[in-house]
Amino acid sequence: MIFDIITIFPGLFENVFNDSILGSAQKSGLINVQIRHFRDFGEGRHKTVDDSPFGGGPGMVLKPGPLVSCIREIRKDGPIGPVIGLSPQGIPLRQTVVEELSRFDRLVLVCGRYEGFDERILPEFDLEISIGDYVLTGGEFAAMILVDSISRMIPGVVGKIDSVEQDSFFGGLLDYPHYTRPYEWENQRVPQVLMEGNHEKIRKWRRGKAILRTAIRRPDIFAKTSTSQIDRDLFQSVLGED
Repeated sequence: MIFDIITIFPGLFENVFNDSILGSAQKSGLINVQIRHFRDFGEGRHKTVDDSPFGGGPGMVLKPGPLVSCIREIRKDGPIGPVIGLSPQGIPLRQTVVEELSRFDRLVLVCGRYEGFDERILPEFDLEISIGDYVLTGGEFAAMILVDSISRMIPGVVGKIDSVEQDSFFGGLLDYPHYTRPYEWENQRVPQVLMEGNHEKIRKWRRGKAILRTAIRRPDIFAKTSTSQIDRDLFQSVLGED
């Protein structure tokens, strides 16, 4: 998959996609992250890309000309997937959105800055996405999160597909508890069910714990999750455990 990231601060992305899993994915050609500096399309001698808002008010607004010119230049490269504006006003980023976007071969991510985009830029977007109900200094950090979350869904990026399918939110639930060595640490022991080697029993315990954890920590998600009678029985079986 190709990710085109449009930004006026390309330096923020130095080394972000060169290490760990994403670095390996780039080296193997599974993903290709291209940073586009849209100040190259700025206006006048100083390559201006922003100006003060009409009607007054604080801050600066991204001008339509430079940003739209950059997007249209990318479109000339050939077919692309959705052009996504990263903005607090976009739809919330959810795992379902990540899964849907991972089906495209190419995405264009447009990083907002300052007070936001001139409204006349918005027709160039196919979608606007927000990573949460808070404000960042710019969309660059949101772009990093989006690339990371989508890349995990691409076959071969994460070593074992089981690791992806058992992540929180993948199946509508939070993840179950994890343990590793030592067996006992500061008077806390690993649950006995994980030590017995009964994989079906472990699977059921983990499912029950995932349901319980979601119900307690994210009741908003749990309320939207469809559970079977088996799930409800598993929930009851782990209820009250330490």
